[in-house]
Amino acid sequence: MSAKKAMLTGLDLVEKLWPRDLKGARVGLVAHPASVDRTVGHAVDVFRRSKKFRLAALFGPQHGIYGQTQDNMIEWEGFRDPATGLPVASLYGSVRKPTAAMLENIDVLAIDLQDAGARYYTFIWTLDLCMQACREAGKTVVVLDRPNPIGGHITEGPVLRQGYHSFVGLRPLPVRHGMTIGEIGHYLEDAFHPGIHYRVVPMQGWKRRSWFDRTLLPWVMPSPNMPTLDTALVYPGMCLLEGTNLSEGRGTTRPFEIFGAPFIHPRTLVDHLREFKLPGVVFRPLYFEPTFQKHAGILCGGAQIHVTDREKFKPFKTGVAILKAVHNTWPRDFAWKQPPYEYEEVKMPIDILAGSGQFRKDIESWKDIKDMEAWWKDELKEFEKVRKKYLLYR
Repeated sequence: MSAKKAMLTGLDLVEKLWPRDLKGARVGLVAHPASVDRTVGHAVDVFRRSKKFRLAALFGPQHGIYGQTQDNMIEWEGFRDPATGLPVASLYGSVRKPTAAMLENIDVLAIDLQDAGARYYTFIWTLDLCMQACREAGKTVVVLDRPNPIGGHITEGPVLRQGYHSFVGLRPLPVRHGMTIGEIGHYLEDAFHPGIHYRVVPMQGWKRRSWFDRTLLPWVMPSPNMPTLDTALVYPGMCLLEGTNLSEGRGTTRPFEIFGAPFIHPRTLVDHLREFKLPGVVFRPLYFEPTFQKHAGILCGGAQIHVTDREKFKPFKTGVAILKAVHNTWPRDFAWKQPPYEYEEVKMPIDILAGSGQFRKDIESWKDIKDMEAWWKDELKEFEKVRKKYLLYR
């Protein structure tokens, strides 16, 4: 494929496809480091040059507009951007939902965020909270659509159940949702924010089976621990480890691909994982020492995930198998992380990640993985009926 045939994101097409009725509008932009066009030009610069509207304010999600905060629950506060002179409002600090004051001097809130394709990734919930605020304030939301990096053709995992909402899941979605951020916005608009002024600047040339490395677009880390497409591929399962005392590889150069704990014997773990006969993946035993976060500076035994066939690979099921293997082999050492986690002070982190308490209880009762997969497949089947109404790309 030649560079001329590279697909175009909403940012690449914003000048061409900006809604006519919004010409001349004062625009606030929600962006982060991966908000770049096909030449790696940042959205802030693209918006400043626009002749269709006037950039009036900037907003940043978790990890900051410049990706300046490394870890979860590291808040940041607003400032005035020295390069543009514009105010930058934080949506991961004292507030996560824009206040009326933040929206007062704009007509439109444009959102250009690269999602990772998993329900836990918080940028889609920043979108939801922005939609809430804009509906209340009578402002328009325009999403500049971007690819789902792990494809729009595969879904997997449980659907978030009522009573388990948090900033890693505010609305019913399966863990691997197979949607773009623009499509998720349409779902949110229809199901939860009727009457909102919502628009999408669509992509050109993206197909549902397109993995990010087939788009010829530059990969820019959407968050500090999402360094590669390989990371995004395993993330829908490996993020579950955040709800345990296992290191998910933060503090290494391969977060979410490397995992383990000080009490784990690598070869024993890998032998147990082979018994699950997981498709499209092999495990390599290793030792590692995280430089920060869980077990920082302590030697950990564990493994690295190597995906051999990404079409067959089931990231969520793989994450479940890892939790079961460690729980069943080292039951006295394995532990669930206690709250708080992502602003949830009461519910167990693993419960809000999985979307219900059933997942944790199944692990604790040594339930067979096939039986577990059966109930989340039932939930997924029901959500598919909802999902198909909002797909923009065929």
